[in-house]
Amino acid sequence: MLPFALTIFSGAFLLFQVQPLIGKFILPWFGGTPAVWTTCMLFFQVVLLGGYAYAYGLTKWLNPRKQVVVHIALLLGSLTTLPILPAESWKPGPEAQPTAHILLLLLATIGLPYFMLSTTGPLMQKWFSNIHAGRSPYRLYSLSNVGSMAALISFPFVFEPGLNRAQLANFWSLGLLVFVGSCAWCTWQLWQWSSTQPAQEDPLRAAAEAEPNPSLGRILLWLLLPAVASALLLATTNKLTLDVAVIPFLWVLPLCLYLLTFVVCFAEKDGYTRRTFLPLLIIGVFAICNAMKNIDELNMVWQVIAYCGGLFACCMVCHGELYHLRPGNRHLTGFYLMISLGGALGGFFVAVIAPRIFVSLVEMHWTLAATMLLAWIVCRPRPGAVGHQKWHTAAWYAALVLILGASQWLYQLGRHTEPGLIEAGRNFYGTLAVHEQETNPGPTRLLYHGRINHGIQVMDGEHQRAPTSYFGEHSGLGQTFEMLPRKEKRRVGVVGLGIGVIGAHANTGDVFRFYEINPEVTRMAREHFTYLKDCKAQVDVIIGDGRLSLEREEPQEYDLIILDAFSSDAVPVHLLTREAFEIYRGHLRSGGKIAVNVTNRYLDLRPVIRNAAAHLGYAATVVDTGGASRWTFASRWVILSEDEAFVLALDAQNQNNAIRPSKRKVPLWTDDYSSLFGVLLN
Repeated sequence: MLPFALTIFSGAFLLFQVQPLIGKFILPWFGGTPAVWTTCMLFFQVVLLGGYAYAYGLTKWLNPRKQVVVHIALLLGSLTTLPILPAESWKPGPEAQPTAHILLLLLATIGLPYFMLSTTGPLMQKWFSNIHAGRSPYRLYSLSNVGSMAALISFPFVFEPGLNRAQLANFWSLGLLVFVGSCAWCTWQLWQWSSTQPAQEDPLRAAAEAEPNPSLGRILLWLLLPAVASALLLATTNKLTLDVAVIPFLWVLPLCLYLLTFVVCFAEKDGYTRRTFLPLLIIGVFAICNAMKNIDELNMVWQVIAYCGGLFACCMVCHGELYHLRPGNRHLTGFYLMISLGGALGGFFVAVIAPRIFVSLVEMHWTLAATMLLAWIVCRPRPGAVGHQKWHTAAWYAALVLILGASQWLYQLGRHTEPGLIEAGRNFYGTLAVHEQETNPGPTRLLYHGRINHGIQVMDGEHQRAPTSYFGEHSGLGQTFEMLPRKEKRRVGVVGLGIGVIGAHANTGDVFRFYEINPEVTRMAREHFTYLKDCKAQVDVIIGDGRLSLEREEPQEYDLIILDAFSSDAVPVHLLTREAFEIYRGHLRSGGKIAVNVTNRYLDLRPVIRNAAAHLGYAATVVDTGGASRWTFASRWVILSEDEAFVLALDAQNQNNAIRPSKRKVPLWTDDYSSLFGVLLN
């Protein structure tokens, strides 16, 4: 038992620790968007399916000794890929298709080791059931999920704060060596067992082989229940990272709860009962619906509780019913193969299909409805069954009415029928929508990225060129432009285009270069708004991640660099690290300034900028302003520069709002270390 338990636990630990580890490496390369994690999850699920298919085929078509030879050879081959450090050559260019590029990167970097780790659960359980006929292997499956949870929980709280990325990769490589050793121990036991088998048939094994084949309906449920749970997991992660923050913790938390449901349901201790979890399923669905409807009124903590609580209840029902439908040992690997296939299909739906058929994040609505429908199907009353009563049938039909009502509510929440909607779209980087409102003196157009206002323009001749939203004349940015030295051909670099409102501050002869990662933002800014067309400066729009684009360029000698990518809840952390600010400094001319829009509902980013300014040796000040008109918003800007006189003058103009030591103490963010926990607003 010990070698199998050690192998399964260590394999699951490494399998799930590599997920946030590799995500931490590549997240900055693709703009810090939540879709990076969704694409990674798709890769992990597809490779996991391949591993389960390998276990199924290996045990079905090869005798035990040939199984040992093949598996040991592949395990040794996986060691040749160490260490798992993505090469700089994998950084995407401006024309790269992010989804395909991420999948190829992962395949080249961790493909074979991850594949071998993914075979562990079903293969080791099958070998265990061969050697120990009559003993249930399902506790080993529960143990594998404990190992997975241990990896996910320890990563953000133990490993990530204490080790840099290279050290994390080296630690993981050492763990893989330990895993290969324990796996070799299991193969030795299988080899020894195969050489000592008596000629007489084992009655326990014969009974197992006599187990009838499962029905088509049962096999279909083996597929659909994990598919719905997997889709709901990724849909929940999308919602959390888009509405809260793109941080490993909010990847890890839903995944931990998802795995916990496997642990509880497969522990063979009646952890799942319909009497408890079917009511919790209904409560969880309505909690999620309420969170989606009232998201602007709920703080971050209640959003996380609602989404994660609902996810846990739904997955408990899916995986609890899946456990009740489990087969005997004869069909063990086929059962796990269908679970893995279902997980991959759920991931494919959220990562690939949903962005192409939906213009908003409605996959959660669909998966919640599907979860309720599946629960209704598997709980159908069976006349003649032990304990069946007439009220079971009545309750079943009453549940159908409840499901239809909840589905209608979900449909209404997901509809894009807001008045004034001009266009809505979605791609790898999120959802976009252009709205028009009738106001005085004229119509007003707005661009939304998710729920965040990405820019507003009054479509009226007199006000059409006025700076709005966070960029008004009295904002920190407006004051910075007003105080810039008067000269021709000011060069301004802007990370984040929006609708191009910042261009309203340009003078004739200036050069404004916008860096925008989402090509759809650029298209909508040009088609539905006029700031770029009306801009007095020469305007260049560079498509691609701002940091990577600046890395590739020669020094631009900017007078001012503007960072406007942090007003949404999902903050691209890689733009705020020490290495990022060193890149910005390399593109400034002597005395140049950096203006950072840190307006945010959930995060206080001032200490982060303070640390970056101290690292660069720059002076810094905060400018807090209220909305001066109906089209300008309250905003918070941090201005930093080596020109101390400029910063002091701006500081004096704003009643000494300079960044000074406060209760918020956070370490300097680097590419190896960053944490949003220290800057969360209460």
